[in-house]
Amino acid sequence: MSAETVDRAATGARRGPETVRVGRRWQWPRGMWRRDHTSVAPRATLAFALGAGAIASLILQVTVVSVAYLLTGAAVAATAFATVRPRPTRLQIGAVLGALALLAVAAVRGAEWLITLCVVASWVVGSVALVGGWTWTGLALASIALWFTPVRVTGWVRRGRARLRTGRGVKPGRVAAVAAISAVLVLVFGSLFVSADPQFAELFGAVVPDVRVTNPVGRLILGFLVMGAALAAAYLRRRTPRFDAMAPRPGRPVARWEWAVPLGLLDLLFAGFVAVQLRVLFGGDGHVQDTDNLTYADYARQGFWQLTAVTVLTLVVIAAAVRKVDRRDAGDRLYARLLLGALCVLTLVIVASAVHRMSLYESEFGFTRLRVSVMATELWLGVVFVLLLVAGVRLSARWLPRAVMASAAVGLLGFAALNPDGYIAERNAQRYADTGDIDVEYLRGLSVDAVPALDRLPEPARSCALIGMDVGDGAAWYEYNHARSRAREILRARPVGECTARYSLG
Repeated sequence: MSAETVDRAATGARRGPETVRVGRRWQWPRGMWRRDHTSVAPRATLAFALGAGAIASLILQVTVVSVAYLLTGAAVAATAFATVRPRPTRLQIGAVLGALALLAVAAVRGAEWLITLCVVASWVVGSVALVGGWTWTGLALASIALWFTPVRVTGWVRRGRARLRTGRGVKPGRVAAVAAISAVLVLVFGSLFVSADPQFAELFGAVVPDVRVTNPVGRLILGFLVMGAALAAAYLRRRTPRFDAMAPRPGRPVARWEWAVPLGLLDLLFAGFVAVQLRVLFGGDGHVQDTDNLTYADYARQGFWQLTAVTVLTLVVIAAAVRKVDRRDAGDRLYARLLLGALCVLTLVIVASAVHRMSLYESEFGFTRLRVSVMATELWLGVVFVLLLVAGVRLSARWLPRAVMASAAVGLLGFAALNPDGYIAERNAQRYADTGDIDVEYLRGLSVDAVPALDRLPEPARSCALIGMDVGDGAAWYEYNHARSRAREILRARPVGECTARYSLG
């Protein structure tokens, strides 16, 4: 063995389980992807994935908020968890149910901006259910794990198809041919019977889905993408990567004074800010009116940016400090609990102040999507700070990343249950009854979720707010949406009249 070879081997030994460089490409660390001795896509997985793609092609329209999102997500989840071993754990089952619950919002609410948030959150929660993870790095990589699998899944599926071709069972090509022939026969003879008898036409229309293929190429592409996502999900269940191995290693503890002094000074700074700014933090309406050149917009905006800055600062400080604390020393643990706990408590005071400021702002100028979303975000950040406080007391943050993600998912479901567009319309309608001020132009841009609240407005404000509201026709069952269905019933019972008045902005 040459000296150069020995030097290379020694260098590799010193690096340990680092990412290995092969030629000019960087490879995953060894052991990152769990081995699969079969290394072949099961027949059931291929069939379920094909079914998921077919469902998406037939019923899913990205631009239409409907129950189709839930049905497509359920088909993908069935492909990953019903056709692949090992059996899912209770935690995985809970995460999958949470992801499906987020998709179910599309069957209940009609606000597209809210559905977009829920679909993205469902993707993240579902990906974590497949891969798992305990660290921030592991969860972050798990949320995009499906994008790492195209090449791997292609080989996995190709080997599965080769096994199907050489097996003695039913060939997938024959299945596809029989399915195509059956569909053509049903459609041809069914159309003849439909034209022959109106009653049979009604029965046939109720049984056979009315699929309106307005964009066949786009539908096929969407179905192919969903099928690929289902196969990738099944592959991740079969060969689950260990992304936690990519997380930074714990830092080496340092002397107590090296981290206690900065934390102590930071606590004093926070305490001084809260003590001096008590009138600012809790002065409320009186403080705004007594202070020159201070508006409600400035008052609320100042609190929000304080909260944002404090959030980032607290997360960074806690992440850095915990890595430097010697957890084996009882004195270090005590000082860390006191200093970090005080920082979290003071941050909670600022959270409460920001929520109070935004409440005053909304009472004065009305409710909008941005203001309600900011309020919800502030409340969730308060929950995050409480979790940080608990982690500081226990000096154990292994559970913290999952807890923060779970709180975000539960918070988003709660936000959807609140029905933000409906809540905005209801509060603005109440404000109109109290003050006579209303921003009809803004209310007109709300979704069908706001129709029940806007319907209670007196005329002509009601018609001015509801004019142009798109409630759809509800012809296809897979386009069902509870909010649209309810709005359609309301507007059929009380049609929108003419807008005969002008309203100033609130």
